Amino acid sequence: MNSTSLVGTLLITLILSNAARAAEAIDFQADATFAELPDAITLGACSGVAINSQGHVYLFHRGKQPIICLDAGGKFIRSWGDDVIGSAHALRIDRDDNVWVTDIGNHQVLKFSPVGKLLLSLGKSGTAGDGVDEFNKPTDIAFGSEGELYVTDGYGNNRVMKFTPNGGFLAQWGEAGNGPGQFNLPHSIVIDRQGRILVGDRENDRVQVFESNGKLLATWPGFAPFGLAYDKDGQLFVADGRANKVLQLDGDGHVINSWGQEGDKPGEFQLPHMLAADAVGNLYVGEIKGERFQKLIRK
Repeated sequence: MNSTSLVGTLLITLILSNAARAAEAIDFQADATFAELPDAITLGACSGVAINSQGHVYLFHRGKQPIICLDAGGKFIRSWGDDVIGSAHALRIDRDDNVWVTDIGNHQVLKFSPVGKLLLSLGKSGTAGDGVDEFNKPTDIAFGSEGELYVTDGYGNNRVMKFTPNGGFLAQWGEAGNGPGQFNLPHSIVIDRQGRILVGDRENDRVQVFESNGKLLATWPGFAPFGLAYDKDGQLFVADGRANKVLQLDGDGHVINSWGQEGDKPGEFQLPHMLAADAVGNLYVGEIKGERFQKLIRK
């Protein structure tokens, strides 16, 4: 075999190996008691969760002290937010460990330092609108490779908005409907390793995949994507709040594994809303009706 053939064979082997890993189903064991909270904090509807580079777990819920920070073992570190949060929705953490949230009560996107200092606010507090500096119950946030910000302005405006890292408006796309590129409650958003924008079009029971300029690339139907999250290996997980399940998708949007059913036992869910993965592949799932977070420990 000549060197060219050898290289070609190695490339094919590598591609097949990567494809096999991409389609490999994962298994978990549920732990519904990982969060150790002070007596003064009682969880309400649990809407958002994310993990920073230190392994700290940030929880977002609809109750007192809505933003909660725990260490990797679930022990309480700090909390904040009573004075600024109207109603919790999504929480994401950027590459500098800043904490971003969407507040559907005040129609804002807020950026905090890791210890809770408010650094930036987008939108007009308490005022819903459809201008380039307004939101109507924004639902989720994602970060591009250059720090650009994507926001699903979901409940009222059915659009995706794109901003500079400092909040300057760049672009928007979408409108109400069930056709290609239209939305019926864009509820979650993530960006994959190729830079594609995945939008959980919740009430249309599909994920729509876009280029960064809003050009539609693909549609993945068949589930209700309340929450979307990638793990460290590029595996995509979905919180399907309608089916009360967590799903694992392959790179073409097909379900290759699922966990859960409706219920209050470990590994069961009552409206799983959003989810996140830590550095070793464990998943954390927030439940709205269940008013709890579960840790799904990767086996």
